[in-house]
Amino acid sequence: MTTASPHPVRKLGLIELIAMGVGGMIGGGIFSVLGLAVGIAGHAAPLAFLIGAMIALAGGYSYVKLALTFRDDGASYTYLARAFPRFQLIATLGGWTVIVGYVGTLALYAFTFGAYGADLLGHGTDQLFRMGLSALVLLFFLVINLRGTGDAGFAEDLIVYTKIALLGFFAIAGAITVKPGDLFPVLDRGIASVFMAGALVFVAFEGFQLITNVVTEMRNPDKNLARGIYASIAITSIIYIVLAIVGVGNLGEAQLIEAKEYALAAAARPVLGEAGVVLVGVAALLATSSAINATTFGASRMMAQMATEKRMPVAFTHRNARNAPNMAVYALIGFASLFTLAGGLEVIASFSSMTFLLVSIGVSAANLKLYRKSHSRLALIVLGLALMGTTVALLLAYLWAHDRPTLYIIFALYATVGSAAALYEFTRRST
Repeated sequence: MTTASPHPVRKLGLIELIAMGVGGMIGGGIFSVLGLAVGIAGHAAPLAFLIGAMIALAGGYSYVKLALTFRDDGASYTYLARAFPRFQLIATLGGWTVIVGYVGTLALYAFTFGAYGADLLGHGTDQLFRMGLSALVLLFFLVINLRGTGDAGFAEDLIVYTKIALLGFFAIAGAITVKPGDLFPVLDRGIASVFMAGALVFVAFEGFQLITNVVTEMRNPDKNLARGIYASIAITSIIYIVLAIVGVGNLGEAQLIEAKEYALAAAARPVLGEAGVVLVGVAALLATSSAINATTFGASRMMAQMATEKRMPVAFTHRNARNAPNMAVYALIGFASLFTLAGGLEVIASFSSMTFLLVSIGVSAANLKLYRKSHSRLALIVLGLALMGTTVALLLAYLWAHDRPTLYIIFALYATVGSAAALYEFTRRST
């Protein structure tokens, strides 16, 4: 039974929605995938982020239209359920898969927070220290999210805009010292490499979907939903592209590739010295913090909505006195803690990227079926499906050629999640 709230529920405004979208996207993304993008696309790494942005905008169109048509916190799950009412397993499977994807991204963000925090405190090689910081940041945002909409929204505003200011300062300082010779020729590894890198960096654009999970908790959704999603994607894209230019233009390909997940921090050293490394490290802590906050906030609402419709255990419908879905928050943070403490986050990150690409394709397919009801433009839906389908194909091709064991593990994870969802659906129908 849902507990009635004695506190007035504060609605989220446009600034908070943009903060949630930007916070969800600029998490571990740019701090961990810049070196990977440069390793694949070379000088054209900034263009890879542009391609990622185009894919996000294409998927975002269907999310906006469907969210305004079906206004509840179920988001992806709701759209699949409405589009394919005779095949409810599709919606259940899609919803469970999204939640597992969110758990994976939470673990990735916590891992990145712990790694950068340990490095800043002089314990970069101490895995136990890193694990402790990872667990602490998850615990902190568990408390924040249990306090409800107002506190989560305020925390997101404060963290995200501070993070943007720090990254903006680094971008401006770095732009002054860019060496054009390190940026040209742009297509030094061919056009195909740009699209391949764009497929792999899509993980850095996960997060805009979270805005649709709180459509019932926002002010004036008819205007603010679309503005929040498109503005957050645009802001994030500009930041990524500029930082990629600054990174390649100041450090060069070889050093960025060698730095791996610390590529952005390494790029700050020739621009601002050790102070630049600290600045990027602090920005990374803020980025991962806001991503944990935004992901927990949106994903917990989706779990509660699915449980309300009996697609997940009914316990997840429970809300505390501040109207926060507390059981869903506990579950998300609990499983994310297990992931981040167990390690193997490279596989989880790949799984999360693939998951959200596939779910975005599913949402676009749902919009294709419902385009008259959602008042969508058919051509834009088809274009989005083509872009995302190509991206998935490129990601599969890359993993098959360069990291086949990871691909096998991803397939095994899908089989496990699919079996669990199917078993739950079968049990539900039998009772």
